[in-house]
Amino acid sequence: MMDGKFDNDIQAVVDADRAHVWHHLSQHKPYETTDPRIIVEGKGMRVWDQKGKEHLDAVSGGVWTVNVGYGRERIANAVRDQLIKLNYFAGSAGSIPGAMFSERLIEKMPGLSRVYYCNSGSEANEKAFKMVRQIAHKRYGGKKHKILYRDRDYHGTTIGCLSAGGQDERNAQYGPFAPGFVRVPHCLEYRATDQGAPVENYGEWAADQIEAVILAEGPDTVGAICLEPVTAGGGVITPPDGYWPRVQEICRKYDVLLHIDEVVCGVGRTGTWFGYQQYGVQPDMVTMAKGVASGYAAIACLVTTEAVFDMFKDDATDPLNYFRDISTFGGCTAGPAAALENMAIIEEEGLLENTTKMGHYMLDRLAELKDKHAVIGDVRGKGLFLGAELVVDRSTRAPVPEKQVQMVTADCMAQGLIIGATNRSLPGLNNTLCFSPALIATKDDINEIIDGVDGALTRVFG
Repeated sequence: MMDGKFDNDIQAVVDADRAHVWHHLSQHKPYETTDPRIIVEGKGMRVWDQKGKEHLDAVSGGVWTVNVGYGRERIANAVRDQLIKLNYFAGSAGSIPGAMFSERLIEKMPGLSRVYYCNSGSEANEKAFKMVRQIAHKRYGGKKHKILYRDRDYHGTTIGCLSAGGQDERNAQYGPFAPGFVRVPHCLEYRATDQGAPVENYGEWAADQIEAVILAEGPDTVGAICLEPVTAGGGVITPPDGYWPRVQEICRKYDVLLHIDEVVCGVGRTGTWFGYQQYGVQPDMVTMAKGVASGYAAIACLVTTEAVFDMFKDDATDPLNYFRDISTFGGCTAGPAAALENMAIIEEEGLLENTTKMGHYMLDRLAELKDKHAVIGDVRGKGLFLGAELVVDRSTRAPVPEKQVQMVTADCMAQGLIIGATNRSLPGLNNTLCFSPALIATKDDINEIIDGVDGALTRVFG
């Protein structure tokens, strides 16, 4: 693709990056002797680095974001046209793309009705937490303020979101955390025996552990529970049968708001518009970010029911009654302008259907890899969001050391294949390879991914 199409002074770019850019999730000591990688261009599912090397991107921008693939001119053109007309005005006023995207979004989310714009998944979750706290003060004398979160789930990088973070290595060295956040057990059926769980009806049992926490804390103190529909960085955990219906039942029984974090699963990743729609539940709050505009502009949304919205306008004479919050860059018009085109592409190209079809195909191919490589203990996923858990021994399910998992991802990168893995998240359990190719993936793309992983596993584990 690149064909030598570089700035003549690309080394100056590399030098500037090394001297001044603080990369995310990166130990920078190696950059003192090696060049940092610069991604220069992308097209479809492929990206090129500063050396002109082509990579097949099986993680949609590294973190599950570029759902419709790279190089979409129609999104770029829509953003450009909007920026010339109006680039920004604070979210206390509306905008044309903000109004139009909210309408299109709500069409995809029956039972919900209000969209609060902000600029990142972390911020969207913070807004939801603030709403829960404000409702507690307005309605329950501040008592029903606790927010439950699940082991292995991740909701963002701020101190507030880390307070609701179920990944202990990500949280390490960032405490003390905000009070009032309470952890509930995970629902990874593959490791059910680690929890002393029954073999049958595990999904209901796992949900019942949430009820046990609510009863222990006191139902009159618990305001909400925040869950990922499919756990992402905690190991690509698909919920077991019976789990979500029981969770919904528990929330209604104890008047607990159900907040679903769709930052990874939202806008097509699982084959439906939102991951929760795979499981027949009706949330009170839904947060989203990454795939909303496929990374073409920064945008995140918190979507609520009208019942939640109404709690913030029931007494207009009270100066503290409304949601007294603002997101500066929630007023950017580029985000909803890009999101409108992103959604149109998904519809016009049948990408939800493709995601479902290719997701089944890729899960089957991963199962074939499992048959070939004893190091794969479990494969799981929904749509084009999949994982393969690596173990030393299938009978004990002892996890492969993280260093060896990173050797697999490094081997793939050397081949020109970018895959993901649980990374410094779960002490002793960073052993799952993660895949989230763009929703445009074809069988040829998936075969290339599987072949690359096959070779890497052979070289690392024999």
